[in-house]
Amino acid sequence: MRAVVQRVNGARVAVDGETVGEIVGEGLCVLVGVTHDDTSRQAAQLARKLWGLRVLSGEKSCSDLGAPLLVISQFTLYGDARKGRRPTWQAAAPGPVAEPLVDEVCAALRELGATVAEGRFGADMKVELLNDGPFTVLLEV
Repeated sequence: MRAVVQRVNGARVAVDGETVGEIVGEGLCVLVGVTHDDTSRQAAQLARKLWGLRVLSGEKSCSDLGAPLLVISQFTLYGDARKGRRPTWQAAAPGPVAEPLVDEVCAALRELGATVAEGRFGADMKVELLNDGPFTVLLEV
């Protein structure tokens, strides 16, 4: 499981012009990719890591500040463009495998006390955010 984490000062995701997920103020925008052999254990581990990641102002975490997270599925995180000019997506898990695991990340975050907004799995999403810093980090569990 792989996540691109951006420290933001507000973020939203829209589908067909309708906002489906939004966070206001300081928080994290998290793009989550799933590969074939990822497990529920890894989803829970990623949630704990995201909740406690000390990348917000003052080296605080979402858990310290009660800051929200916007979680968006992103199969392209497992794209491979090492050969040729067109990426392959063979390492990305198919929807029936990936969607439940992304849902588990969100559920585990909520169980930890997080406020979580979400994108819509498999949709053509438009993401807007104000990257704070800019600050972006890649996590793998």
